[in-house]
Amino acid sequence: MRIVVHGQQAFGKAVLEALLARGEEVVAVYVAPEKDGQKADPLKEAAIAAGLEVRQPSSYRDEAVAEAFRALKPDLQVMAFVTLFVPSSFLNIPTHGSIQYHPSLLPAYRGASAINWPIIKGETETGLSIFWPDDGLDTGDVLLTKTTPIGPKDTLGSVYFDRLFPMGVEAMLEAVDLVKAGKAPRIKQDEDKATYEGLCRAANAKIDWGKPWSQIDRLIRGCNPSPGAWTTLDGKTLKILDATPLPAKTPKDIAGKLGEVAAVGPDGFLVVCADGRFRVTRVQPEGGAKAAAGEWATAANLAVGVRLGV
Repeated sequence: MRIVVHGQQAFGKAVLEALLARGEEVVAVYVAPEKDGQKADPLKEAAIAAGLEVRQPSSYRDEAVAEAFRALKPDLQVMAFVTLFVPSSFLNIPTHGSIQYHPSLLPAYRGASAINWPIIKGETETGLSIFWPDDGLDTGDVLLTKTTPIGPKDTLGSVYFDRLFPMGVEAMLEAVDLVKAGKAPRIKQDEDKATYEGLCRAANAKIDWGKPWSQIDRLIRGCNPSPGAWTTLDGKTLKILDATPLPAKTPKDIAGKLGEVAAVGPDGFLVVCADGRFRVTRVQPEGGAKAAAGEWATAANLAVGVRLGV
């Protein structure tokens, strides 16, 4: 079966390498074009190293681009992390169409921040879907899904890199096998269960120390490493990357004003929230590098009684 891999970054590279490792016939690789000054995409580098043709169109609405794709006589397009819009007229060119990876259990959490939001909103489970893309945003028929729990200490990074990334590569291979065997299902998404959240941006990641510890904890974990939950200190942004919640057991545990630094030590610093405190252990100051919170606090002369987010 003649396969075209379409994607970018580390996930696209991993999918390509997995297909090649088991002897699949990959006839070309499509990669998002680099922006000015941007280094070559990992998928592009892997494709060149494998001696494959690389194509980087800026739009898939161009008939010349579609005609060049058609000339490859593709049987299947495998889409691994695609950010440019690809119309159905292009998706349907391969004999068996196109399949795409999405890091949520569709139809839940359609959109580009599908890993952040389940953590932020307190879900205890998430997963991935391999689906048949169409002209909608993650609305195509589902081929297969895989689930994974969200633990109380999971972050965006741990859910993706430790589980959804490797699971996604394996799921892509499984989906290709189903297509080759003529057994790949097309399961309609239930629109009554569909959810969509916009991009999780910095504006969504601001910490409100007046919120309950559980809500702040989910925000910090769901934004780590990107976009990074943040507060302010002396008018400058301070990202809170890692923090351990300390729910209040007595009124003394929440003594102090909201956002107040209650203690500073080598292992980090304590911040007061609505119903407890947080021990902040890793931060990133505005314009600076990520650092252990205790080391940063010492260097910044962080004092007890200072309020964050004011």
